[in-house]
Amino acid sequence: MPYRFAGVRIGGGGYVSGLLFHPSVRGLYYARTDVGGAYRWDREHGRWQPLTDWIEAKDENLFGIDSLAVDPSDPQWLYLAAGTYTTAQSGDAAILRSHDQGRSFRRVDLPFQLGGNELGRGNGERLAVDPNDGRVLFLGSRNAGLWRSTDHGAHWERVTSFPAVATSPSASASNAWRTQPIGIVFVVFDPASGRHGQPTPVIYAGVSTRQTSLFRSTDGGRSWSAVPGQPVGLRPSHMHRASDGDYYLSYGDEPGPDTMNDGSLWRWQPDSRRWTDITPIPDQSRPGQGKPAGFGWGDVAVAPSNPAVLVASTHHRYTPHDLLFRSTDRGAHWTEVFARSVFDRREAPWTVEHTPHWMTTVAIDPFDPDHVIFVTGYGLWSTRDMGRLDRGGEVHWSFADRGLEETVPLGLISPPQGAHLLSALGDLDGYRHDGLDVAPLQFQAPPRYANSEAIDYAGQRPARIVRSGYLREPFGPAVRAAWSADGGQHWQAFASEPPEGEGAGSIAFTADGDGVLWAPRHAKHVYLTHDFGRSWQAVADLPGGVEVLGDRIDPRRCYAFDPRTGALYASRDGGAGFLPLAGELGAAARGHDHVQLQAAPDAAGVLYLAARDLPLMRGDDTGRVLQELPGIVGVDAFGFGKPAPGRYSPALFVAGRYGKQQGLFRSFDGGQHWQRINDDAHQYGRITHLTGDLRVFGRVYLATGGRGIVYGEPKESAP
Repeated sequence: MPYRFAGVRIGGGGYVSGLLFHPSVRGLYYARTDVGGAYRWDREHGRWQPLTDWIEAKDENLFGIDSLAVDPSDPQWLYLAAGTYTTAQSGDAAILRSHDQGRSFRRVDLPFQLGGNELGRGNGERLAVDPNDGRVLFLGSRNAGLWRSTDHGAHWERVTSFPAVATSPSASASNAWRTQPIGIVFVVFDPASGRHGQPTPVIYAGVSTRQTSLFRSTDGGRSWSAVPGQPVGLRPSHMHRASDGDYYLSYGDEPGPDTMNDGSLWRWQPDSRRWTDITPIPDQSRPGQGKPAGFGWGDVAVAPSNPAVLVASTHHRYTPHDLLFRSTDRGAHWTEVFARSVFDRREAPWTVEHTPHWMTTVAIDPFDPDHVIFVTGYGLWSTRDMGRLDRGGEVHWSFADRGLEETVPLGLISPPQGAHLLSALGDLDGYRHDGLDVAPLQFQAPPRYANSEAIDYAGQRPARIVRSGYLREPFGPAVRAAWSADGGQHWQAFASEPPEGEGAGSIAFTADGDGVLWAPRHAKHVYLTHDFGRSWQAVADLPGGVEVLGDRIDPRRCYAFDPRTGALYASRDGGAGFLPLAGELGAAARGHDHVQLQAAPDAAGVLYLAARDLPLMRGDDTGRVLQELPGIVGVDAFGFGKPAPGRYSPALFVAGRYGKQQGLFRSFDGGQHWQRINDDAHQYGRITHLTGDLRVFGRVYLATGGRGIVYGEPKESAP
């Protein structure tokens, strides 16, 4: 059955960590993201085209793009340095090579890992193609030094002569998670030093260290030496060559984007060996010269068509907000851009609650210096009239994220009445979608959550919705659960939280909408309320750290499960007390990881159980296994949809393995027969949540690990 897949429209929402214009083709440019893959701008249709949706579940680590590169002499070549994490348990990293602008890729595995969602991911670009000889590429790694390819990235060898500081402890940084390697953050060629068809002799590479950080080779990368007179005490993040041969560098005391407390901008003139401090805010202190400024600098871009025009961004200047500066005299004088800017938010109304931040990349169109784009932690802003600033006019910015969907959904529901889709999202709280192609405002505040972690509806009163999350000031109050009586149009916070825990966690309604079970994060118990938090009672015989759910039909029946251990629990008294689920169903889940449990939408006491290494099973709340559904041998996510015409049992949708094939499958006969409904071009990495639409036959909603919310419909019924 051929399906059409499309993104549910939110518009941006995630960190676009890099942006790159092709220097010789008008309108050709690419974006990379930290967890959502890469995109190419489709000039004809005015939208971003996703390039990495073909990545399958086992290769989900490739969705974080640590760097990208184009070949200046051949616009068909595109290279992605793909790898999300450098942890021991994360997957492999690879170079993804394309000679058709990202329409297809060949993969080359790397002997080291990359960190597309780690510190320093907004630095760059650490991958570069020789502008005189497109066969030659250099890649600055995070923990394995500098690497070189001479065959369009098909094979790589380490440049052993590169200074050891690239793999030293000083080239790492720490956040609340762990210490992470940053390594070499950019490679820049000097095309004027060579000639077409021969490898470029002069190459620069920057290491994220506060020690000597900028190195140069004059023999094509065979030997390296420190650039004389360079600033020390700060880490470089970007380096750009101007058409007159000068270079511009941005610095910060940390690699970003998590934090940055000091920084500066510098101009380097190789001919005179002169370094000039061009930091736009003159009273910003220098390392060792007093109190740090409290913020650093993200990027300083130079117009390819005019070496005197620069645009620079602050980083981590949250009070009152980050700034953008423009210079028309090589950094001698600067004008603050946002002071005379107008932002058009019609494409994504939710951006009214956000100011630009994490502006770690600024890019100027090689063919139009008035066309400037900067990245943020939630998308891209673009202007095509930057030159108005010079004439005393206003700069107009538009949110340039149509087609670029990078949110991380943490919960999806499709109730049998009201809006067809409601979501809980990382970073952006959540949305009620009455139309799938319209970017709405977020859930009405207060409260406003930074993350909504769980969302549920009452099976017999589906207008009642509940969600839990982490608070985002200044929207208060400080209660991390809220409920709605009108299908998510209006919300009110619970009166109080349980007496322990850190909020968020799993939350669920009983079927009649009168009871709410809440398992707050790090609490030792699960709690029940019948008055939306005015009073709480600890649930008997149920540990903390579990996922809770209500039966969709019977308000007396409730369930809980531990997704890490497979322990299952059931209640017959509305959630006041639970007992371990016995029988074959309880035994089947025990000891398994990524366990999922769902209540059937059409029958009381009927449960569906799955895990990544288990078949999909149907059982009941006495612990009996009623049926082991044939063919399904591993499940990432599953859900229910509207029955097929002439049938009464709900449609089943599964993201997982049917036999040896990974994919998205559906069944209309209770799981007896399955058909794959996606194809190799639409895999979206690891699908984390899934629900069918109980009112639209065949429609399914998918939560991805970084590509936002995707929906699929049979092509014959798709709008």
